[in-house]
Amino acid sequence: MKKIINLLGCLSFLLATFVATSCSNDDNANSSSNPPTITSVSASADEEGQPLALTPTSVGYANNVYIINGSGFSSLQHVYFNDFESYFNPNFVTDNTIFVTINTNTPYANGSNKLKVVTKNGTAEFDFVIAPPSPIVTGYNSINAANGDQIKIKGNYFVNPVVKIGNNQATIVSSTLTEIIATLPNNSQGNTVSVSTLSGTATYYTQIGTAFYDDILYGSTVNSGWGETHDTGYSEDASNVKQGDKSIKLDISAWSGFQFDNAPAFASTANGIRFFAKAKTSGTQNMQVMINYNWNDRATIDITNEFKEFRIPWSTFGLSSAPTGSSSNIIFFNQGTANIYYIDDLGYYN
Repeated sequence: MKKIINLLGCLSFLLATFVATSCSNDDNANSSSNPPTITSVSASADEEGQPLALTPTSVGYANNVYIINGSGFSSLQHVYFNDFESYFNPNFVTDNTIFVTINTNTPYANGSNKLKVVTKNGTAEFDFVIAPPSPIVTGYNSINAANGDQIKIKGNYFVNPVVKIGNNQATIVSSTLTEIIATLPNNSQGNTVSVSTLSGTATYYTQIGTAFYDDILYGSTVNSGWGETHDTGYSEDASNVKQGDKSIKLDISAWSGFQFDNAPAFASTANGIRFFAKAKTSGTQNMQVMINYNWNDRATIDITNEFKEFRIPWSTFGLSSAPTGSSSNIIFFNQGTANIYYIDDLGYYN
């Protein structure tokens, strides 16, 4: 995401530029009575807030300062970006230059993509795009979609998005600001999903085809436990679902366990297991994870009340490579006090 510039840090630069522009373009009676004309727009600072050479641009970010160049601005009344008004300081306006900060609430989707300057003598328009914040991808479903299947990507700021699976571009069926339906291209298996917009790229690092649980349990996986109750199709509160529409809700007592039996076989390329987890109670809650009843080599993880991704390599379980065989056993063991946990997007990573 483009960072908001520091106005104090750039003030001397802006003033120097403004004075130079004013001196080289003296206002006169003829120019002040002419209708406005916009010739270019320049950003005054880079994404780190450092002064820039005044390079013309046709893309702007809300809450950043821009310099509008042209003529006929001396009777300026209004400045609009995407038909949303931005405040300007009259002391920073000459007949040829306007310094303006784009209003932080300026819309970036479904807008006119126009900069509009209104003076007493007329109106001028200029093609100018308001860029959205950088995209955010919170998940996609289903993880085990086949090549040619559709996936649903969730997140935010999806404005004119491009979706890639690895290095291959997916076909977008539909998109809104918060959801994309896309068709997987060939060679999607084992690759991650990324969404790019004008403002950047976001990648969701769960790879296609690597899920044991993704709204449903895959293969012949069954689940059981002791000192606990669970719901593998929990959907009552979206804040307790990381991706897709459902998660596993685990209400577990202290020193009790929950296990997956007969989970799908790990791929030979797998480097370890992965999952997202959170706890209902705030603060850090300890849990242990083990594979195939190996109580001697266990992973201890700290779960908080915010979803966090865990990636645990085979070496933690005393293994040099993925477990072999047609099925695997995964156990979550509550080492601390009783709590409610939510587990989602469980599988392996390559």
